[in-house]
Amino acid sequence: MSTSTGTGTPPATTADTDRLWSVDEHLDDILGKLRPLEPIELQLLDAQGCVLVEDVTVPAALPPFDNSSMDGYAVRVADVEGASEEFPAVLTIVGDIAAGSGELPAVGPGEAVRIMTGAPVPPGAEAVVPVEWTDGGTGGGRADAMTAGRPAADGDGPGLGEVRVHRPAAARAHIRDRGSDVGAGEIAVRAGTVLGPSQIGLLAAIGRASVTVRPRPRVVVVSTGSELVPPGEALTAGRIHDSNSFMLTACARDAGAIAYRVGAVDDEPATLRSTLDDQLVRADAVVTSGGVSVGAYDVVKEALSGLTAEEGRVSFRRLAMQPGKPQGFGRIGPDRTPLFALPGNPVSAYVSFELFVRPAVRALMGLPPFGDRRTVRAVCPQGVASSPRGRRQYLRGHYADGRVTTVGGAGSHLVKALADANALIVVPENVTSLAAGAEVDVVLLD
Repeated sequence: MSTSTGTGTPPATTADTDRLWSVDEHLDDILGKLRPLEPIELQLLDAQGCVLVEDVTVPAALPPFDNSSMDGYAVRVADVEGASEEFPAVLTIVGDIAAGSGELPAVGPGEAVRIMTGAPVPPGAEAVVPVEWTDGGTGGGRADAMTAGRPAADGDGPGLGEVRVHRPAAARAHIRDRGSDVGAGEIAVRAGTVLGPSQIGLLAAIGRASVTVRPRPRVVVVSTGSELVPPGEALTAGRIHDSNSFMLTACARDAGAIAYRVGAVDDEPATLRSTLDDQLVRADAVVTSGGVSVGAYDVVKEALSGLTAEEGRVSFRRLAMQPGKPQGFGRIGPDRTPLFALPGNPVSAYVSFELFVRPAVRALMGLPPFGDRRTVRAVCPQGVASSPRGRRQYLRGHYADGRVTTVGGAGSHLVKALADANALIVVPENVTSLAAGAEVDVVLLD
């Protein structure tokens, strides 16, 4: 699936790295180079989590016929008027109707029809009295089955007899009217809706077997670093467990994508290039972590800085933010697949994903980029002692009831503090400290 707006992009220029980009400039550049994925038709269950691209209208009323909301007896209102425990209305049972029944016995004066929940209301009936309002009926078979709390079986016999009704019923009592859920020609699900379980259920109820949607983007996650060891394996000197690829894969899934985690790649540019070439066939976007700064082993920057015009372009930039100053973004491969090169420190990677990749995933789905993260104002009781001038700082915080407290320090390696946070505290570029009790912008993460 192509997500580009063009091919033959020229190689990266030094202008990208010679100046400090703002957070908003970098995000605008990303979103300006994306377009939603092309719509496809999917079977209902395959469409879960996808975005509907057309209004779906109801072909026939739902429910399609008047039906009973209770197990009981279909009756005429006049026949049970004034009924009580002392003076019950005695009606003749003239038939049984189970859910799915086709031929319906008519209800005449002084008559009743045994009826199950969901069964069509027979002609002549004006209300349904629950079986609990009766003596259960006489005649054995199906009446006994109903009072025992199980559906009547075909072998139970006709079960005709009498039923004593102990309470009156108003007109239309315990009857679900045809079209009471949704009428024919009404819109069942609107374009732009993310299809969840309830929408899937409604589409099935109105008879739709498939729908046209924008698919969930396929996001490939690659972490880099020769020091990385998969969880579950023992650590040797100088090694750490690979947490970024698991965290970012989870982030991509949480954003609505289908995510594929690739094992950590060593600090070898040729290995990374080969890995990316292999993964592009199943990717609508690629996310890498690590190797984007100015160190001697910044493999992502080294591997992708010199792409030819045919291979694409990845720009590496310094952003006026903390954490997450080094960033890379571009489009690579024959389909110009978007690639997000994020920093390697876990907190930096997470914040970068929230700010740049999550909006991009939503844009690929055809959704508003910022529709699933709310920014609110909150009081920060302890304030912020210091924030770097000229950089927008994102601190981990815990938000509740209009107040937010910082969690952990500003270090980009503090994974425990990140796990304890449910919000990001935003300190603007021109603010170097916040007094205790100051109001701040807070990005809610859940």
